Amino acid sequence: MQKICVIGGSRYVGKLLVERLQAAGHQVTVINRGSAQPLAGIEHLVVDRNDEAALIATLGTRTFDVVVDQVCYTPVQAAIAARAFSDRTRRYIMTSTIEVYDPATAALAAVPVSTPMPEETVDPATWLVSTDLPWHDEAYLEAHYAEGKRQAEAVFTRAAGFEFASVRSAHVLGGGAREFTGRLAHYIERIAQGREITVHAEALPTVFIHYEELADLLLWAATATDFTGPVNACSDGLLDVCDLSAVVAAQTGRQPVYRTAARGETASPFSVDRHYAMSNARAKRLGFSFSRSTDWLPDAVAEALTTSAVPTI
Repeated sequence: MQKICVIGGSRYVGKLLVERLQAAGHQVTVINRGSAQPLAGIEHLVVDRNDEAALIATLGTRTFDVVVDQVCYTPVQAAIAARAFSDRTRRYIMTSTIEVYDPATAALAAVPVSTPMPEETVDPATWLVSTDLPWHDEAYLEAHYAEGKRQAEAVFTRAAGFEFASVRSAHVLGGGAREFTGRLAHYIERIAQGREITVHAEALPTVFIHYEELADLLLWAATATDFTGPVNACSDGLLDVCDLSAVVAAQTGRQPVYRTAARGETASPFSVDRHYAMSNARAKRLGFSFSRSTDWLPDAVAEALTTSAVPTI
């Protein structure tokens, strides 16, 4: 049994992770702002992570074997957490994102065309951190989501007092109504209703992961391995927007209707204008086994359809 703290943990992947940690016999503490109550038997600390003094006071004398941070988005939040948990935990894991590899948001090292991005493409040990930017502004944060994650990883990587690892998640799908992003529902609604799907002129691939598989990987990272640094988390197999639409079409009985996005126009979710994939080779070398996207995607679509109000034929 380990003492594990999950920051966030009130919905979707985080909630499932907490459930699996508890089922495995670990002593779990959840920190959030009180928006949702955790399962019975889970210690619940209600505090705003952005309030450093309150966070430290709420933690009291508690120590943990591992902290899993599901909701760190900025270097300011990372700096507060690094100070608050210094010498309170031996290991700190942050959930990060494929978005750190978005070449539209940063000048990244070049990789061969169509090569899945390895972790070293974005090295948090050398990434510039700017905590004086308006990270507290929601509009700024939304527009700089990828950079916020990159800088947060950089802060933790340089922090003293614990070992740090980040899990860079692919696009997450599955869970029906629990999938709060609405991205899969976007396709179900448009295809079922015969509405247009806006895509780029050339369909280029990206990577996905089922929410249960991501929870499994976070459980593994927290309890079964001691790697440090970033690791990419994605199921095997690349999919483009047409591949995704085809799976939805097969279960709705309707064919997708595509419209090419005009220059500068925002396309539908997961339609990308560059090869946008990660390599999961490092996680495999460390001992984690991934599923194939095509194995779980049909069930994820079927689950989403059961929670959708749109008619199908």
